[in-house]
Amino acid sequence: MTALAKLAVGLVCFALAFVLASLVEYWLHRLMHVSPRIGERHRDHHRRNEGQGVVWEFRDYIRGSFLVMGLMFFLSWEAGIGWCLGGVSYAAFSAYAHQLQHENPTKCFWMKMPVHYVHHKYGMWHHNFGLAVDWWDRVFGTYKPVEWLTQEELSQPERGYLQLRWW
Repeated sequence: MTALAKLAVGLVCFALAFVLASLVEYWLHRLMHVSPRIGERHRDHHRRNEGQGVVWEFRDYIRGSFLVMGLMFFLSWEAGIGWCLGGVSYAAFSAYAHQLQHENPTKCFWMKMPVHYVHHKYGMWHHNFGLAVDWWDRVFGTYKPVEWLTQEELSQPERGYLQLRWW
């Protein structure tokens, strides 16, 4: 296999892992809202309405997907590295996005409406399950737009993209 073909395999696997991780996250979040056993810790998260910090969110996401991240290594090194990096990248992005939406939702420039923030603010038990992206809410019909930018958000002191709880 040529170097270009190996790079292509790695990039395709990276993209597939990134997208699949967002889909798994969406469905696990939905499951946490219907399963008393699986959702116990999640209900506490809703009561507190705060993230654990980016590092601890990342740790939980990685622990939950560790075995799956190694699967593509059985296919090839290029596929394994791309797949693993895609999964780790999505876990890092999602951990950051989750914490950002709890602390500074106006900085979520990649979404018209920060769905996880709205999910908490309006107690949406059946809508807006995305943490880092809103794609799957739109695909599966759980996206519920609301006027979320109120005086509460506008009156918050200006903070940068990295000014949030990391641990």
